[in-house]
Amino acid sequence: MPTRTVALLAYDGMQVLEVTGPAEVFALANGMAGGDAYHVVIVSVDGQDCISSSGLRMGVHMALGELEGGIDTFVVPGTYAWAQAMEQDELLGAVRDGAARSRRVAAVCVGAFLLGAVGLLDGRRATTHWQYLDDLARRFPAVAVQRDPIFVEDGHVFTSAGVTAGIDLALALVEADHGPFLARRVARYLVVFMQRPGGQAQFGVRLRTEPELRSSVRELIDEIVEDPAGDHRLAALSRRAGFSERHLSRVFAREIGTTPARYVEQIRIEAARAMLESSEVSLDVIARRCGLSTAETLRRSFTREVGVTPHAYRQRFRTTGVGVGASAG
Repeated sequence: MPTRTVALLAYDGMQVLEVTGPAEVFALANGMAGGDAYHVVIVSVDGQDCISSSGLRMGVHMALGELEGGIDTFVVPGTYAWAQAMEQDELLGAVRDGAARSRRVAAVCVGAFLLGAVGLLDGRRATTHWQYLDDLARRFPAVAVQRDPIFVEDGHVFTSAGVTAGIDLALALVEADHGPFLARRVARYLVVFMQRPGGQAQFGVRLRTEPELRSSVRELIDEIVEDPAGDHRLAALSRRAGFSERHLSRVFAREIGTTPARYVEQIRIEAARAMLESSEVSLDVIARRCGLSTAETLRRSFTREVGVTPHAYRQRFRTTGVGVGASAG
């Protein structure tokens, strides 16, 4: 089997982990497979080193145009300044040229915006960092944005969620090329999940729609947020708002983008998240305080919304474990 060339595109302002994470996966896989599985190359537009968003200098092997032969996998990282990057003609040209020479193209995090800017995502399913999913959908209406997956494959184009999800994606590509045994060895060495449990919903605040300051339901929504356990049934909300139930539902759909019941449930789940992260109280107590009645209702609603159980969420996000149980002395 011929050695596969993996070219990772570096440019000023990129997030360095989105280059080094996938690069380490492919490099480790290469070493573990005997040295002829992958040829990992860092390229830039002009062959010059690049300065990442954290200020670290990324050394590159060559300009993309100097790389001879075909490319098996072309990896495009993201940048905090993705809107500005989308206006850089030379960078977009490199994305376009690299993709045209490659068997498959992989974008990490908001690198998806660069693929979108050159038309590679049109008519495809794609994802990106949870914080920018709405931006991706607005800028590229021809893209079927997937909100929860850690990575998405559509034909020869792959996109992934934020930053470290590039490692998840690279492991999946190694598995596709050489099977699960090699991918598992790499994952174990890097001390990461072979397949991360849950989707990216567990990492992000799902309430992305804030009402306008002059919204006709602003005061009502403030009441829901301040007292998640209150009586927020549609009839009660209707009385407090002075609207009919039908009209209130229309206002929520127009101004909030969801139904009153759905919004109330989201607020209650967010309140439960906060309590799981900041306290050790039981699920029964959290359920009552958040308006979800019972621990079982909390489990069902939380798992459906976030993708993991409340217990698993608490274990992952309560603490890093550093200093736990250590004496203060």
